[in-house]
Amino acid sequence: MYKRVLLKLSGEALSSPGNSFDPKILASLAKELKQVHELGVDLAIVVGGGNFIRGKMAETMGIERVQADYMGMLATVINALAVQSALEQEGVPTRVQTAIEMQKVAEPFIVRRANRHLEKSRVVIFGAGTGNPYFSTDTTAALRASEIGADVILMAKNGVDGVYNADPKINPDAVKYDTLTYMDLIQEGLAVMDTTATSMCMDNDIDLVVFNMNEHGNILKAVQGDITGTVITKERK
Repeated sequence: MYKRVLLKLSGEALSSPGNSFDPKILASLAKELKQVHELGVDLAIVVGGGNFIRGKMAETMGIERVQADYMGMLATVINALAVQSALEQEGVPTRVQTAIEMQKVAEPFIVRRANRHLEKSRVVIFGAGTGNPYFSTDTTAALRASEIGADVILMAKNGVDGVYNADPKINPDAVKYDTLTYMDLIQEGLAVMDTTATSMCMDNDIDLVVFNMNEHGNILKAVQGDITGTVITKERK
């Protein structure tokens, strides 16, 4: 079982058609994360903002790239606060830290403070990406995992149960990988996370587990190393 985990959630994973937030999804997620917390695992979370807006989405509206990326970062803070609220309703102590300072909303990101919260069994949710444009929340997850010394990044996908050699929603003959290395991702051009994030995980020897979060209980299984997703490591095991 992993001891310190960073969970990467997409914003879309919190939503349902017509709703930026689905209260049933948030409640179910919080209950499952409570089970993880009760195992004594140090848990940190990075959440995306795609249920509101993405930087690339804003660009198509004629918004300049840097401003568009900041809009996306602010969307991740909204999601972080929603996840915090759901967890606290389950009695799980939680802190939100943001890379862009907004003191009335959350703590500023300070790695020593984040580590102290984790040592005190608090779940830490990181919002506002890296605080810089041109970086995705995948890179944020890799960076924060490196900074807090996480053993693994759990990449919870919305309806996809691992990494395939083609899009399984389009190609029924797509083949799923059980294990991969980071060099495999780069050489085969597999779109799991961006190249910056992939390189950072490889350099810092952080495992990556890609799995389907739509099946209740999969986050807990992934933490325990008992999951049918795809495990990506620095070297082949």
